[in-house]
Amino acid sequence: MLTKATAFAWFNNAATLMTEHKHELHLLDAAIGDGDHGINMDRGFSKLIHNLPEMEHLCLGEVLKQTGMVLLSNIGGASGPLYGALFIKGAATVGEAEALDASALLTFLDVGVAGLVTRGRTEEEDKTMYDVWAPVLRKYKQSLEAGMGMEQILEECVHAAELGMKATIPMLARKGRASYLGERSIGHQDPGATSSYYLVTALYESIRE
Repeated sequence: MLTKATAFAWFNNAATLMTEHKHELHLLDAAIGDGDHGINMDRGFSKLIHNLPEMEHLCLGEVLKQTGMVLLSNIGGASGPLYGALFIKGAATVGEAEALDASALLTFLDVGVAGLVTRGRTEEEDKTMYDVWAPVLRKYKQSLEAGMGMEQILEECVHAAELGMKATIPMLARKGRASYLGERSIGHQDPGATSSYYLVTALYESIRE
């Protein structure tokens, strides 16, 4: 179950991963973007962790909504509105629930990712973070239908996220600053897909813990 405590663990795990991989994200973005993705992700999640004590009194849905607001305001660049949309739109599905089971978490992610897609006007194989989220959602649905529990489902999703992330390497960028490079964008892993992989990994780790 995704409870408020688990959500806080998710954000702490994500912040740790964004800090640990800040330089990697910087190098990936320097190759095909502005070079600020690592700094932006680290800043956004560090601010989120700083704000968590103020969210202790909030219900789960409000925590997830406020998370989106913090990321929207602090990540910067194109990724802030996308990660913000993911959490803000997804939070609207939570209502008064104190915990999300596997089915409710899927709904949260499904609606949240749809918000991300609308905001980014992106499709699969555009070489964006959606190239991680699309296969993650497919794998989640397949695993849920197969009767797996949440931990097992999310373990499968991490594998799907990794494959999706690596699949961006040979893609031609069709969105964002990387698209300005044309053919030169081929051969580089997308930084947004990479940070999304770490966010999925952090979610799995919080459930496993």
